[in-house]
Amino acid sequence: MIEMNPQIAGSICFGGAVVHTFSCTIFARLAARFPNGSLAENILHYFAELEVVFGLWTIAFLGYLSTTQGLDAAVHYLDRIDFTDAAFVFVIMAMASTKPIMTFCSDLVQSIARAAPKNLNTSIYFLMGVTGAPLLGSLITEPAAMVVAALLLKPLVFDHNRSLLIRYSTLAVLLVNISLGGTLTHFAAPPVIMVATKWNWDLSFMFNNFGWKSSIVVAVNGLGLLALNFRELKKCTLPAANKKSTVPFWLFLSHALFIGLVVRYHGNMAFFIPLFLLFLGWTDVTKEHQDPLKLRESLLVGFFLGGLIALGHAQQWWIAPLIGSLEPLHLFLGAIGLTAITDNAALTFLGTLVPNLTEVSKYLLVAGAVAGGGLTVIANAPNPIAVGLLKNGFRDDSINAWRLLFAAIVPTVLACLGFWYL
Repeated sequence: MIEMNPQIAGSICFGGAVVHTFSCTIFARLAARFPNGSLAENILHYFAELEVVFGLWTIAFLGYLSTTQGLDAAVHYLDRIDFTDAAFVFVIMAMASTKPIMTFCSDLVQSIARAAPKNLNTSIYFLMGVTGAPLLGSLITEPAAMVVAALLLKPLVFDHNRSLLIRYSTLAVLLVNISLGGTLTHFAAPPVIMVATKWNWDLSFMFNNFGWKSSIVVAVNGLGLLALNFRELKKCTLPAANKKSTVPFWLFLSHALFIGLVVRYHGNMAFFIPLFLLFLGWTDVTKEHQDPLKLRESLLVGFFLGGLIALGHAQQWWIAPLIGSLEPLHLFLGAIGLTAITDNAALTFLGTLVPNLTEVSKYLLVAGAVAGGGLTVIANAPNPIAVGLLKNGFRDDSINAWRLLFAAIVPTVLACLGFWYL
């Protein structure tokens, strides 16, 4: 085997993962050419699963380290990486997608929608999904908001009978708005969490510098999306209301308490993992009011993010010097572009390693990372959640990365203008 610098090998694997991400639909179509259930079909379908891409390439990188430097080198590499965010996303997704939480959120949104005039109730429901839920992310965190929004919008929009326009435009705006909606506070958005403590950004700073601007852009994006798809939405049927909630309110409150504790201590895996185990026991005790937990979907998303973090860590050698060398405008545009091919939380984390970064540069780095958070499924930590929950509404259960990128351009540009001019 040809031996190379581990940093170069990590970057090659990272580049392979990015290319693989944009090629998932190709693997899905290749799989369809083989008999159902055959080994070739199963392998190709596995390669078409977006959630496993970065995990697979991380395994390839660790395999290279093990072969050239020994297994201890691979273990030591992983030991230096903090996987708390990946574990947190797994836990919060599993908790937020439970029947008590989703029933309460759905009932609340439907109550608001049905209070509107009959010809507007579907539009109000839709608008709550793409604006209200993302802004809620500043309180319950972006991953939890993504779960709520995706499950609210799924029966209304993400169906094979709907046009590609409404499906891809809705998904794009949802991803962009989720990335923006978590910036009203300093504890909800992964790219903000990475810098808040080190740069002393508190609640007041976030709202004064990011929050109000994000709220305006989220509302504009939502209204623009509604106008674009209004004709088709008029033909959609509002999801049926629950005849009578089978979930006691006290059970919802207990789930909300668990979620609140996980959010409060999201940076302490030693606390929220045991708490999650207790939560699993609680759902078993109350199983007559529960649906099966979405553990598989949550694990896949956690695996995706874990692989992204592991490979992203190996990019420090070129991203950190690049950030430190850019002028403010170039830094803003560069952050948007880099976010599209690497997780925005990893990007802002690397920004904290750059010495003597000015306050303006700090703002523009985070603003660019947040603005570009909807361009691709790897740009923001909660994005894989939407993929896991909504992909069966697309052909071959696969989301075309190029169509998503194209659909996200306009809402991303609006986010950029908001952060630059407001």
